[in-house]
Amino acid sequence: MEELLACFAAPDADPTDLFARLIDEIRPRRATDFETAKRNLQALCHILGLHPELRQAVREKLAELSHTHRHSELYTSTGILPNTSFLSECIRRIGHTILPEALDKDLLRTALRRIFHQPSDGRWVSGVGEQAWLELDEALHFDESSASPEMPRAIAEIIRSLRVISYWIAAFGMEPELLRLDRALETYESPFVTQNEELIAYIDAYPGAWRKPDAAISDDRHLRVLLDQCLQVIEKIRKRAARDGTSIRLTYHVQRLQQLILRCEQLLDILDRLRQDPDGQSAYPPIVHLFIRLIRDECQRNNLRQHWRRNTDLLALRVTDNASAHGEHYITATRNEYGDMARSAAIGGFIIAFMACFKILLAKADMPPLTGAIAYCLNYGLGFCLIHIVHGTVATKQPAMTANAIAASISQSGGKLRDLEVLTGLIARTVRSQIVAILGNILVAIPLAGLIAYAVFSLGGEHFVSPLKAIHLLEEQSLIHSGAVVYAAIAGVCLFLAGLINGYFDNFAAYNRIPERILQLGWPKRVFGEARMQSVSAYIGDNLGALSGNFIFGFLLGGTTIFGVLFGLPIDIRHVAFSSAFVGIAFVGLDFSADHWLLLWAALGVAAIGFMNLTVSFTLALDVALRARHVSETPWRMIAGAILRHLLQHPRDFFLPPKKEV
Repeated sequence: MEELLACFAAPDADPTDLFARLIDEIRPRRATDFETAKRNLQALCHILGLHPELRQAVREKLAELSHTHRHSELYTSTGILPNTSFLSECIRRIGHTILPEALDKDLLRTALRRIFHQPSDGRWVSGVGEQAWLELDEALHFDESSASPEMPRAIAEIIRSLRVISYWIAAFGMEPELLRLDRALETYESPFVTQNEELIAYIDAYPGAWRKPDAAISDDRHLRVLLDQCLQVIEKIRKRAARDGTSIRLTYHVQRLQQLILRCEQLLDILDRLRQDPDGQSAYPPIVHLFIRLIRDECQRNNLRQHWRRNTDLLALRVTDNASAHGEHYITATRNEYGDMARSAAIGGFIIAFMACFKILLAKADMPPLTGAIAYCLNYGLGFCLIHIVHGTVATKQPAMTANAIAASISQSGGKLRDLEVLTGLIARTVRSQIVAILGNILVAIPLAGLIAYAVFSLGGEHFVSPLKAIHLLEEQSLIHSGAVVYAAIAGVCLFLAGLINGYFDNFAAYNRIPERILQLGWPKRVFGEARMQSVSAYIGDNLGALSGNFIFGFLLGGTTIFGVLFGLPIDIRHVAFSSAFVGIAFVGLDFSADHWLLLWAALGVAAIGFMNLTVSFTLALDVALRARHVSETPWRMIAGAILRHLLQHPRDFFLPPKKEV
């Protein structure tokens, strides 16, 4: 490393290449090996401390790098979303990953990319900690350089960048998307505009106060208050968006505005420290903090996953919050609610029995593949919508909804889970609610489907399904069938997607104010009357998500098979309620004398199908809900232990409602 540092003394050496080679020496083999990187930095500090001529050469190359490159793009663009759109930024990142962008050589941003050229550099740069970089600053001994009465060019670049950022904050803070959610920004003086006036006055007076302790310049305390007010407005907008609906565009815009304000505060931290002590070390901490942030953001500039996660979290939270609100209706707490759930599930099983029989009739019609697929989709979709309209319940729709309600009750504080007893109680109520819902579905669907098949045989003299078809139906549901469990997992994914679609359309109705817009239509009021239209608009506002989710869920189930046929994929679906109904139909088709082993394997298959439906949809929904709430590390072992203790101490809670009303 000493030989490399000696090269810094060469007057014609390119500082960018020299620093790139120096970082190559410091960089660990694995980006997560922070200890090695820290030791390498400490070795560099030791060498610089022993050799004044080497640290002077490094300081001079740093000064050359700063003086020969423009800084403003680094401060105003790195780590800040561009003024485009979410989709445009996704396309840009994909394009620049495939074909890197061409940047001007006179940009400091370009130099940093050449120096920290590995995408993983951001991990170890931040992983070694700010203290390691502070020690490097101290080892360079900037106090040994002669002080200049003129303000350094690097400070002028920061001031220029602050001016640009301030104007952007003022402009973006008055966007229609924000004004729609906070009308006070129009009525009263906006902090987004006021901060610009205050900041411009501050940075205009700053150069004249350089190295002049008696110069008249106000501090930045009032400016900090205004920036804090801007962040408070943003937080208020986020909360209103959670209530009135949000969009990716709004989320993207708010995220960018928040990034600009935080960058403004970071640059102000540096200016304020340097104004108070131009030659001291008090400015090192904010400089190092900004340095680490800039390197990390530059290394992730084309990271599509991070961009997607950062901008969809709020939308995902809104979607899962809607699902959570509906999910609470699927969790019973009292005996009356338990009985209502059983009756609701029985209604669902009643309709599913007819849907299963109608599907067999559609299969007998021998329609073309596409026509048959559309018919199956409509059978499922309209049937599920009918179940919702008559207040029925489909058991497998529960997990995707209840998982969000459970995630909403999980919170973290210092890595410790709070309200553990409340959570285990909620899980116990969820389990018993799902058990009674499944039983309500299948205990009605099996006998009713068999009764319908028997009625057809009694009236027409011919079985609803032939014995050969009946055996085929039982084999399709059998546990030893090669694809039954996998197909059940595919149906679980469809159930999970239906839950998200449910929440999405609830958010869509709130964000676009669909009920209010319906009331703006003139002709329906004249035809149906205003009072009836009030009821219709309120119903759509409350149920658009559920109806859309159920209808699209039907198309997901009905379209999976034809999708597999079109692309030559061996995929299908198995849904526990329909599988149970098919068992009832097949049993009648075999004149109530099915092979016992075949019937047993079919019954076990139905149980396995139900388990996979519930487990897959619940796991996926819970994962999304936890991520949306930024719960990165959930103590599952602690939760599992608490659930097991609850099961051993109060087993009844998982199967039956409380004896007394609570």
